Amino acid sequence: MSGAAPAAGVARAPAGEVWHFSEDPGITEFVPHVAATARQPEAFVWAVDGDRCPDYWFPRQCPRAMAWRTPGSGPEVGDRLLGGGVQRVHGIEYPWLRALTTTTVHAYPFAAEQFRPFGDPPHAYVSEQLVRPLRPPLPVTDLVEQHERAGIQLRVVTDLFSWWAEVVPSGLGFSGIRLRNSPNVREV
Repeated sequence: MSGAAPAAGVARAPAGEVWHFSEDPGITEFVPHVAATARQPEAFVWAVDGDRCPDYWFPRQCPRAMAWRTPGSGPEVGDRLLGGGVQRVHGIEYPWLRALTTTTVHAYPFAAEQFRPFGDPPHAYVSEQLVRPLRPPLPVTDLVEQHERAGIQLRVVTDLFSWWAEVVPSGLGFSGIRLRNSPNVREV
């Protein structure tokens, strides 16, 4: 993870914390569970560090495709798929635009030491214990503005999967969340 300081007004977990994002502002404790979309049988509470917080600046069920430059991705590929000088792109489909502009998500802060990295390389943090937030959640409003302040290009497209099919084998860093919710869903 980069450890870079977030831009002013950007909702990112500071060092020593991981955050869980939810549309529910009233959760007081998080109990490990097996998510309906889980690829593993263990029950977890999920959270992310500051670098992965932007992945959750969306309504929960919103399908989104995200890609970013990595040290191993060549400049030509990045310029072709992201755009010249663009470091990171998040894409959604038009039916989700209204929800993106009206939804508030809530960032629940946890002590990072209560979690362990998940994935290789780690893309999330998990706890197998009941955890309570350090303080009340931070309401994250104006999700479009969050992207702008963070310097992340937000694209609204008719079909995520045309771009996604090029991103996955490209060597760029990428993440797709809730893609099965797209009306255009297909295997890539």
